[in-house]
Amino acid sequence: MEVEIGRGKKARRAYGFDDIAIVPSRRTRDPDDVDITWKLGDYRFELPLLASAMDGVVSPKTAGIIGKLGGLAVLNLEGIWCRYEDADEQLQRIAGLPKDLATREMQEIYQAPIVPELIAQRIREIKEQGVVAAASLTPQRVREHYELALDAGLDILVVQGTVVSAEHVSRDESRPPLNLKEFCREVPVPIVVGGCASYHTGLHLMRTGAAGVLVGVGPGAACTTRGVLGIGVPQATAIADVAAARSQHMLETGEYCQVIADGGMRNGGDVAKAFACGADAAMIGSPLARAYEAPGHGYHWGMATFHPTLPRGARVQTVQNGSIQDILIGPARENDGTFNLMGGLRTSMATCGYRDIAEFNRAELMVAPALQTEGKHLQSAQQVGMGARGAAAEAHPTNGNGANAEKALQEA
Repeated sequence: MEVEIGRGKKARRAYGFDDIAIVPSRRTRDPDDVDITWKLGDYRFELPLLASAMDGVVSPKTAGIIGKLGGLAVLNLEGIWCRYEDADEQLQRIAGLPKDLATREMQEIYQAPIVPELIAQRIREIKEQGVVAAASLTPQRVREHYELALDAGLDILVVQGTVVSAEHVSRDESRPPLNLKEFCREVPVPIVVGGCASYHTGLHLMRTGAAGVLVGVGPGAACTTRGVLGIGVPQATAIADVAAARSQHMLETGEYCQVIADGGMRNGGDVAKAFACGADAAMIGSPLARAYEAPGHGYHWGMATFHPTLPRGARVQTVQNGSIQDILIGPARENDGTFNLMGGLRTSMATCGYRDIAEFNRAELMVAPALQTEGKHLQSAQQVGMGARGAAAEAHPTNGNGANAEKALQEA
């Protein structure tokens, strides 16, 4: 429903995860009977989970760990891992930068050229662990590097930018735009494209022949796009709109395009809401940046943080307080939903009686901002449970040695 924001200007009301609630149905189900598997192209995954293509989250090593747990990790082929042989040296340097110098120093670090040989090497390192290899390139560079990645054994290609459209207009003939429709049909592996945040853009991206579409513009913990550009759509509305485009695309073509919620999910409740809004899978970054194994050494930053002229991201500190396994499939030893994210999804589906993701996409939702605060005064005052909202991992970081978040809160 549109509201008038001034004479001659109307706008739609949009909702984020904190604004909505999932409504239980008439049925409940045993969590062991819930199926959360999903497919991308010909690949089937036990967990509907992608790790974001961010240098502080995905390395060849963590790609192997996540793959063996049943998820899919996406390596950034334009990041540190494909610019430096000794990537960890640069990652430690980034982690040690003072806050006021972090952005400009990272711009310098990322000035180093992409090394083609490292693209092939990193993909081989992932494949050697016996998991599906996925990697991302921007629309500006995908033509330059994708063939080398395919030759090295890349299984899934992600064409990713802050906003990706099916139609890019430019008068600069020296830089012809990427024709996604032609590209998706000529590349012999599944392609995921994004981000997008609206019905029409999502539908146009699906019509390119992409296997999946990333939904999310600016919701990530490290992203500042919404502040720098004023662009973005709250995630609940964005996912629901693109899921509607998926239905229209299915009617037009008979082909099912996967909708992947990208960013904005802090805990199991947010993940569950993304699926209830219509997502087939979730791409997460900051929750995994907290892992002991994460390559960012307790820090997290996005793909546009180091843009040479207009950075649109921040380096944020986290508390490394659990393993990747703890964060994804548990067991959880905290009560705020920041661990065992996939168990949270499974239990949410079971509590509402849904047996698979397609059914859960049709869950009833309510606009319910009181969900986060109703009856939670003691938790909020004591910063425990829902009162913490993951704040221990973000607002009160420790020195990155895995110290307990509770200690950080006690010292605050």
